[in-house]
Amino acid sequence: MRDIRQNLLVPFQYTVHFTRDLFSHDNDLFRRVVRNGSARPSKVLCVVDRGVCRGRDGLPQRIVDYCARHARLLDLVCPPLIVPGGERVKNSDAYVARILEAIHRHGICRHSYLVAIGGGALLDMAGFAAATAHRGIRLVRVPTTVLSQNDSGVGVKNSINAFGKKNFLGTFVPPHSVLNDFAFLDTLSDRDWRAGTSEAVKVALLRDPRFFRWLERNAAALVARDSRAMGWLIRRCAELHIRHIATAHDPFETDSSRPLDFGHWAAHKLEQLTSFRLRHGEAVAIGIALDSTYSRLIGMLPEGDWRRILKLLSRLGFGLRVPKRFQRLTGRDDPNSLEHGLIEFREHLGGELTIMLLQGIGAGVEVHDIDDRILSESIATLDRVAPESGSTSAKEN
Repeated sequence: MRDIRQNLLVPFQYTVHFTRDLFSHDNDLFRRVVRNGSARPSKVLCVVDRGVCRGRDGLPQRIVDYCARHARLLDLVCPPLIVPGGERVKNSDAYVARILEAIHRHGICRHSYLVAIGGGALLDMAGFAAATAHRGIRLVRVPTTVLSQNDSGVGVKNSINAFGKKNFLGTFVPPHSVLNDFAFLDTLSDRDWRAGTSEAVKVALLRDPRFFRWLERNAAALVARDSRAMGWLIRRCAELHIRHIATAHDPFETDSSRPLDFGHWAAHKLEQLTSFRLRHGEAVAIGIALDSTYSRLIGMLPEGDWRRILKLLSRLGFGLRVPKRFQRLTGRDDPNSLEHGLIEFREHLGGELTIMLLQGIGAGVEVHDIDDRILSESIATLDRVAPESGSTSAKEN
């Protein structure tokens, strides 16, 4: 008997839209995106981040009113489900179960839409529910933070945490559409406004030196909450992330390489070790600083580039020092140590440990081993030279 071998080529296409005041009556983007092409109105189930509701008074009612105004096209099956935001929503499967129960009760099918409105954690959780119901229903993401609009919300990952590990349960399923509404950014705290800019620094360091120089020139405007500067940052950052997903030949991460997770092995562990008091973007800033310092100490990254990286992150308002209680390395077998994050990072993908380091701004290189002695020296170096910052993350250090 001969083996049967078949290649499956499954094209995915989705659009990241940019708008303002998505649920205004005169904005037709939402109703144009959420349609199924049939004579019947599209069934829509909305899940909204409670924190977003607090910042945008009346948001659930505006969604109800919008869908009622366009009832010929949109069938909002129930009032929006309000769930917590932040990492809390990913630390229990209870919220996934709540969404799945609503999908079941209201007859949401593969031609219906789950619309998730919130930060990256809520989008991850709701996306996991959408990907597993009926083996996948249409997901429309409405990211409401800088970080979710420029990074997590435009990608193809969905997940929740389990067994004390970040993103242990998840899927790779592209969204139907992403709707970036810049009006949601107006009510962000300074801390959340800043947090997403670390991902822009990361992707610039790996993919676009010109973007890095733009960030250097516009750091003050970004800190001052210049909306035009932030809008350009979000669009360029999203573009670079999507281009990598589409062109790097491994969109679902079947290999051991995750170049866009530069700085993330430490970031994920620091989030966990601080019980998520460090925001993801704040932890990423520390991770970028740490891996850049390691790159410098092994002679890979020129000192001038290293100092530019630390200066930019500091100017954006990030604290860059590893929290004191995690600076002492106690061994990779200790789950409460920072370096245990290297084991978890490798385990998450399988294969050999693959860490992205820097040869220069815009020039990443992968390595397969981290020397704990040099890692310890990197932590000490950061503690000695990293500038003080007024950010919340610095105060928590």
